[in-house]
Amino acid sequence: MRDIKVYSSLFTGGLHNGQIKWTEYVQPGRNQVDVEWLYTQAETGPTGAEAYIAHFKPGSHGDLHEHLGYELLLILEGELHNDNGDRYPAGTLFIEKPESVHQVSSPTGCYALVVREKGTRPITTAELEAAANATANATAG
Repeated sequence: MRDIKVYSSLFTGGLHNGQIKWTEYVQPGRNQVDVEWLYTQAETGPTGAEAYIAHFKPGSHGDLHEHLGYELLLILEGELHNDNGDRYPAGTLFIEKPESVHQVSSPTGCYALVVREKGTRPITTAELEAAANATANATAG
């Protein structure tokens, strides 16, 4: 048996021709992001891989999170911003390593292919404050 889904012409209009059925990506700390799931942890197992095509609408952002495994992102259209100031225009491929912590946004909107070896873990405000305090104490001491 062969089970295959094909997405045509993603670089030349395929993101906008109706072949992708966008659904809202609902997650605390994330807004204005729609996705087309390619495969999910429901299919690969609770610590398994997941992949999706993301549409970051203008002004959107993801949550602050830690990667539990590798994540590969390919920007298909538009530009994605990382919280460290990096900007990734269309055609950029980047890889986040395990334990990497970041938050992305897109002031003007973008589309990206996202492939995760494992999921992510949201970073809480309390964790951020504790890390900032630890850094301040280490610097002062």
